[in-house]
Amino acid sequence: MSFAPYRNYRDSGVKWLGEVPRGWDVRRIRHLFEIRKRICGADGHVVLSITQQGIKAKDIQSGDGQLSADYSKYQFVEVGDFAMNHMDLLTGYVDISSIFGVTSPDYRVFGVRDREVCFDKYYLYLFQAGYRNRIFYAFGQGSSQLGRWRFPSDQFNSFEFPCPPVEEQRYIAAFLDGETAKIDMLIGEQQRLIGLLREKRQGVIFHAVTKGLNPAAPMKDSGVEWLGKVPQTWEVKMLKWFATLQRGYDLTDLQREEGPYPVITSGGVNGFHSVYMVKGPGVVTGRYGSTGRLFYVQENFWPHNTSLFVQNFHGNDTRYVWYALQTLDFAAHSAKSAVPGIDRNDLHVIYVAVPPLREQSTIARCLDQETARMDALIAEAESANTLLQERRMAVIFAAITGKIDVRGIEVAQLRDEAAE
Repeated sequence: MSFAPYRNYRDSGVKWLGEVPRGWDVRRIRHLFEIRKRICGADGHVVLSITQQGIKAKDIQSGDGQLSADYSKYQFVEVGDFAMNHMDLLTGYVDISSIFGVTSPDYRVFGVRDREVCFDKYYLYLFQAGYRNRIFYAFGQGSSQLGRWRFPSDQFNSFEFPCPPVEEQRYIAAFLDGETAKIDMLIGEQQRLIGLLREKRQGVIFHAVTKGLNPAAPMKDSGVEWLGKVPQTWEVKMLKWFATLQRGYDLTDLQREEGPYPVITSGGVNGFHSVYMVKGPGVVTGRYGSTGRLFYVQENFWPHNTSLFVQNFHGNDTRYVWYALQTLDFAAHSAKSAVPGIDRNDLHVIYVAVPPLREQSTIARCLDQETARMDALIAEAESANTLLQERRMAVIFAAITGKIDVRGIEVAQLRDEAAE
């Protein structure tokens, strides 16, 4: 659906906003909202977290995440209040609370001054666009590298928002509720498709490296529960006799480089001692963070100390090793600590199915073709998802800033279409 602009515009005088429809006002946030700081003074209230999926009640009994030693210093959040993590304009967010509770005193809680001037849902779309479209980011202060790019109170209060007539605010919000519901439904369909494709991809790999390509091949019991039956001509070995994992080398922060996998490529560091170079191709996984994500590196590389890499393939096909490793449950063997990670000794005792070398190569070539086909489908679905996300943001921004006129669109019809 395409949307027409308003007939007449004027310069808003605000750089990020540009022109606004005639009849729209522009006001500072301090004239529309008031900051409310109400310290609760006692424990026992529902603790609220401000996430990018909205405001949620936090389970403080589980011990997960950051916990406070004294919740009595937290501030109240009433139902209908706006609550905003203004301490981090990169990963923070803002929402209207549907729950009475308390939240960190470092966050910003505020509410509408005059409901005859402001419709809260319209302004929620504006505030959330401030995060998603990085509008607030240019007005932040602090250290973005440390995840502390905050929106100080003075800049917040002085920030200028459009202010259409309140009935028009209501109409725009209702239009966006219906339009975003339709787009979200399409995004959900794409995400389910991506999940199914990834599941099928993993299933194809698992079947090929545990059962082979010949459905008529005689089978035998592997003696390993997760492997089940394997072809009679295959061996079952501990991982350390199939592909030996080695911990990456200790590199300083200056010697490291950002990249798609936890290694430095051969051209990455000048003068780094060649004894630490691993000749490609190789297989690399992260010991922390990217645990279980496996990367096939064609060129020579220096692995980080936060990675594990295959040093010895024991004469096996390198691509087959890469596919076989993708079927292992790394998470089940990760160390349970403050920073979960994996140790090669825990992985080396896992049993894997090992076909003859020639059959390994055949399986690897077949999987290269099959996974390439599925990866193309996944990339296509992800691209469609990205376009939908971009359209969602663009429609919201255009409507809340008056770049499109949605007043003639039947909102009830939009809601019905979204519900179908």
